[in-house]
Amino acid sequence: MKVRISLAAMALTALVAAGCGSSSSSTTSSASASSGSSTQAASSSGSKSCTASIAIEGPFTGPVAQVGLEQLHFASLAVQKTQSIVASNAVASLGPAGSQEVEAVGPIFGKAGMAFVSGSATLPALATSGKNPTFFRVVPDDDVQGPQDANYAINHFHPKAVLIIDDDEAYSQGLVNVMVPILKKAGVSVDHQTLNGTDTGATLAAAIKSLVTSHLAANDAVTFLPWQTATNAQMFGQDAKQAGKTTILFGTDGTNSPSQFNIPNSYVSAFGPDISGSTSALDKSIVAGVAKYGPYGPFGVPTYEAADVVMRAIASVCKSGGTPSRSNVLAALKTTNVPAADNPLGIPVSFQSNGDLSGNTGYLFKINSSGKYVEIPPK
Repeated sequence: MKVRISLAAMALTALVAAGCGSSSSSTTSSASASSGSSTQAASSSGSKSCTASIAIEGPFTGPVAQVGLEQLHFASLAVQKTQSIVASNAVASLGPAGSQEVEAVGPIFGKAGMAFVSGSATLPALATSGKNPTFFRVVPDDDVQGPQDANYAINHFHPKAVLIIDDDEAYSQGLVNVMVPILKKAGVSVDHQTLNGTDTGATLAAAIKSLVTSHLAANDAVTFLPWQTATNAQMFGQDAKQAGKTTILFGTDGTNSPSQFNIPNSYVSAFGPDISGSTSALDKSIVAGVAKYGPYGPFGVPTYEAADVVMRAIASVCKSGGTPSRSNVLAALKTTNVPAADNPLGIPVSFQSNGDLSGNTGYLFKINSSGKYVEIPPK
């Protein structure tokens, strides 16, 4: 069977299309993905050809382009090569990256009968509202991460008061809405504020400084920053230090960027593990494969696995003698069952009926005195 595997990126903020097919016993590859470029790879173990297209959607330009490009690079590695986009032929999609994007486009995918698998959209309602019937995610939702973070702070820091700031978008507000009731139930006083996450420059700097000055109190043992932009969290931490105020910063996935947010003694939760020091052959190959792109954070590994499960679904259709289509790839995704040893997340990957990951778990990092992220138990 001849199999064509590819991924291509457009220089757009949201949409990237990809083509991929089933796996085979012989594969040639040299992963390469960049905006506007394309290459292709094929593998063969016979004469029959089986091809299909998938898509990836994420923020490849703009203020959080680093996150989108990280996802693109890992997805590129997962499907091995790149080639030009044929969006109209796509049988499934990777992404979108953010919860707010899923809210916007999920019903469109559903109407088209097209499966889409996110490696980072965590809002619980995306799976439970019924508005996104073809949605899947390979990461835990906010109902896992939010309580885990809140309870970690309660059990380890025993705070009397905390400051929690959302950045006025779905991802951040979803986490805050889950965490606040848990903190209050534990007797913690909560000061909930909002930062306009779309502000930039002097406006952003003034807003962050105002929050530090007006709302970071002496008894706020912990400040939760479930933001999309790591540099904003870094700015908050630096302003707090300059103001002589002490608090433990606790960020989430969007702030998980060692090169951008590295305030010592801060904590960052994530929906993906750090595989940089893993001894697994698969993890080693992934780390080596993305080395050319430079440092990466928590978004890459889940996006790799999102691409992997789509590839496996298409492969199962091909192996059964079928031609990949939106309907049969969607059906195959529903039966996904990837053992922990066979994917970089290190947990079994299968989906609940609503597309949520079964057996959800989260990850936690502490930033040490040198600014290095050290993975620690999240409980």
